Amino acid sequence: MIIYVNGESRELAENNRVADIVESMGLGGKRIAVELNQEILPFDQYQNQSLKNGDHLEIVHAIGGGQDDSFTVAGKAYKSRLLVGTGKYKDLEETRLAIEASGAEIVTVAIRRTNIGQNPGEPNLLDVISPDKYTILPNTAGCYTAEEAVRTCRLARELLGGHKLVKLEVLADQKTLFPDVAQTFIAAELLVKDGFDVMVYTNDDPIAAKRLEDIGCVAVMPLAAPIGSGLGIRNPYNILTIVENAKVPILVDAGVGTASDAAIAMELGCAGVLMNTAIAEARNPILMASAMKKGIEAGREAFLAGRMPRKRFASASSPIDGLFF
Repeated sequence: MIIYVNGESRELAENNRVADIVESMGLGGKRIAVELNQEILPFDQYQNQSLKNGDHLEIVHAIGGGQDDSFTVAGKAYKSRLLVGTGKYKDLEETRLAIEASGAEIVTVAIRRTNIGQNPGEPNLLDVISPDKYTILPNTAGCYTAEEAVRTCRLARELLGGHKLVKLEVLADQKTLFPDVAQTFIAAELLVKDGFDVMVYTNDDPIAAKRLEDIGCVAVMPLAAPIGSGLGIRNPYNILTIVENAKVPILVDAGVGTASDAAIAMELGCAGVLMNTAIAEARNPILMASAMKKGIEAGREAFLAGRMPRKRFASASSPIDGLFF
C-alpha cells in the first residue's frame, strides 16, 4: 500500500501502524506530534492505529527556523520553499541582492533572444545567479501556444547543457495572462514524453490540476491571482482542494503581493510559492525579499503546528476555577 508521510509517498506492507512509522524514522520516545488525515492522533493511540492505503501522516517536532523541513521536486530536496523570478529589477546587482535575501534555491529565468547577455560586454544573468549555486528554472513566459512553449523548453535544455527541469506556462491573452489550459495540456504531454521534468502553471481549477499531475508533471503551480496583480489568494478553497488531492508538490504561482499572502499559501499546505513582481516592484525589493522568506517560514510552521479550531463564541484563556470574587 502507499501512504504519505510529510508530503512524500512511502510504499508499505499491510498491517503497519503509526508506531511503526515513528520508530522507522528514529523518533521513538521523542517529543513529536502526529496528524493522521488532518486529525490529531493522541500519543497513546500510536500503537493501535493501523494505516490504510492513501493515508496522510504529518509528523512534526520542534526545530529552529524550519531548517530541516524540505520539499522534493524531480528527485531533489530543497530547504527553501520560496522560488523567485529574475524580471523587473532595476539592474543585475539588485537582482543578485534580492535573490540572496530571499534565501531561494530555485530561480526562474525567461528564455529570450535578448534576455541573457543582451549586448557584447554586458553582464550575463547567469553570472549573477550561477547554476553552481542555484537550480535554474527556465520558463516559457510569453508563450501563447503549445508549439512555442515546447520549442522554448528545448532551446533552454540546449542553453543549460541538458537541463531537464522547466516551468511551463502557456498564456491565453496579453490582458489577463491567464493560462490557456487546453494548450497547456498539449505542451505538458509533449514535454513529459520528451523527458522533461515539468513544473506547470495553471489556473486554480482542481480538475485541471489533477489532470496535469496525471500527465506526469512533477509539480503543479496554480495561480493565486493574475500574474503581477498582487491581489493575493482569491480562492483559497480551490487551492486547498488541489493540495488535498495531489500526490506531487503544489506551489502557488502568481498574484502574491506581500508576505501575508505567502504565509496564507503555506498555511493551506502548499509546498512552496513562486513570485517575482511582489519582490521586484516593492519600494525596497531586498527588504521585501527578506520579508517573503520569513512569511514562507511562518506559514509553513503554522501549517505544521495546526491552527486552533474556529469558534463562534469566546473561550477564556485563563481558568475560572479559584476566582476570589
